[in-house]
Amino acid sequence: MKFLFDLGGIFFDWDPNHFYKKIFKNDDEREYFIKNICNDEWNIKQDAGRLIKDAEKELIVKFPDYKNQIKLYYKNHRKMFRGIFNNSIDVLKFLKEKKYECYVLSNWSWETFQNMENDYPFLKLFDGLIISGKEKIVKPNKEIYLLAIKRFNLKAKETVFIDDRIENIIAAKKLGFKTIHLINPELIENEIKKFV
Repeated sequence: MKFLFDLGGIFFDWDPNHFYKKIFKNDDEREYFIKNICNDEWNIKQDAGRLIKDAEKELIVKFPDYKNQIKLYYKNHRKMFRGIFNNSIDVLKFLKEKKYECYVLSNWSWETFQNMENDYPFLKLFDGLIISGKEKIVKPNKEIYLLAIKRFNLKAKETVFIDDRIENIIAAKKLGFKTIHLINPELIENEIKKFV
């Protein structure tokens, strides 16, 4: 068995609200900003390879009153981490000690991923990483799973894919992967041990 992990929601507790609570005094305005301006639909385009400068430019034209807050988003990307999930890191270390191959398949802007392995050394334990922003394709597109299969020499039916988003899990299942839809990272050890 081999293991293919997502990062956000599995290893990293990432939420823009964590940072923007310090920027917006008004909760309703902060919620409006994250839901309608710097939202998931906008962010996923950077995960798919769009440059941050182009993403900011597009939004500032639409929402000039929020220019400063928009520009803070990617400059403070790592301040949006509430922390890391140590349970998941412990499971990764356990799998590596048992000689299991472990890989990453994550939607993440390539620009913001720079130096992550230096800042979070546990990332060096993985046998390989696919970061969507570098490949310019995101989950749940079939092509990025096929890329992982080819690059990491995976057999889907002998690989466990772990992700917190159901649409990514569904896409993996269609290709024959075994899957763990991990909504609560505290349960990762129990879920992983079903396969080892």
